[in-house]
Amino acid sequence: MTSVQGTAVDITTADGVADAYLAHPDDGLAHPAVLLYQDAFGLRPHLRSMADRLAGSGYAVLVPNVFYRHGRTPVFDLPEFIDVSARPEIFQKIGPVMQALTPDLAKRDAGAYLQWLADSPLAADGPVALTGYCMGARLALLTAGSYPDRVAAAAGFHGGRLATDAPDSPHLVAGNVTAELYFAHADEDGSMPPEQQQLLEDTLTKAGVRHRCEVYSGAHHGYTQADTAEYNKEADERHWAALLDLLDRTF
Repeated sequence: MTSVQGTAVDITTADGVADAYLAHPDDGLAHPAVLLYQDAFGLRPHLRSMADRLAGSGYAVLVPNVFYRHGRTPVFDLPEFIDVSARPEIFQKIGPVMQALTPDLAKRDAGAYLQWLADSPLAADGPVALTGYCMGARLALLTAGSYPDRVAAAAGFHGGRLATDAPDSPHLVAGNVTAELYFAHADEDGSMPPEQQQLLEDTLTKAGVRHRCEVYSGAHHGYTQADTAEYNKEADERHWAALLDLLDRTF
């Protein structure tokens, strides 16, 4: 693995300033850029370690605090190990903040994140890749459909509510997507039941989007997050292999 440098950065958006974490190979050179979208628990040490691991494979990785309208990191007071079943009050605070990040706001923010990467000397010229976790999978799909000329590939892991009957459901952007997509659902995830999985698959196929959707058996929602009770090491390593394979094909 390459030596990595991580720094805190600020990104000016239409609605304020989003704090973020940038990880990149410690060689001063420009590298292919990856925009990493957080899960509901936000920008925290585990997500920084994920960005560092990805940067060690040769990428410039930006992890924005997508909840910046509610404060700088840490937005929530979280335990070192997150077990929602033991601390149900956690989502009483997180839920309203998640709901406040509407698709329109998320798309607007994505433009600022992509522009920041385009302006950074540490990010190589050209389209970027996206990877998102839980709610971040929705953000990745929305970004790929909203900025097709800026996104070469996008992956989503244990995403929820990706294909619903809501008028702003993420899957409805499929017709605009030019990137290659990869989605890995957890088979024990009530937020992405089989009917949603099938609707997403059918919609992407009909739109002619290059994609692969897989179901990770025995995995729960949140299986990549090692600081939570939902973590599944086998599924997590499968996620890393799939993500790096997608990036290798993209750049």
